[in-house]
Amino acid sequence: MERLRSHREFVAVLKRRRRVSDSDIVAHYLVRDDVSEAATPADGHRRLGLAVSKAVGNAVTRNTVKRRFRVSAAHHQDALPPNCDVVLRAKPSASSASFASLDGQIHSLFESIARKSGQR
Repeated sequence: MERLRSHREFVAVLKRRRRVSDSDIVAHYLVRDDVSEAATPADGHRRLGLAVSKAVGNAVTRNTVKRRFRVSAAHHQDALPPNCDVVLRAKPSASSASFASLDGQIHSLFESIARKSGQR
């Protein structure tokens, strides 16, 4: 799974205001329709961005949450439609959630994204 890296890529996803949420995670998403919208070599791939603020905890806690998000997202990426950009935003409660809980939430969020975008 590719990563969203630039500020412009994050803003493009967040401006669309399409989102789904669960108890510990909010997923903002954008399904890119035309090739001209994203002229990157990653066309056809799913891309992931992470937003974990200081409200979640100290640096060690935030990095742990980000690692968990990356592993779960890579495991469940096939549930997403192609050409989909997703920004996962952690709520402060994500710091105390178990890995199994976060993994299940990411799976259900990705299924919701696919259902709402009409890809399933």
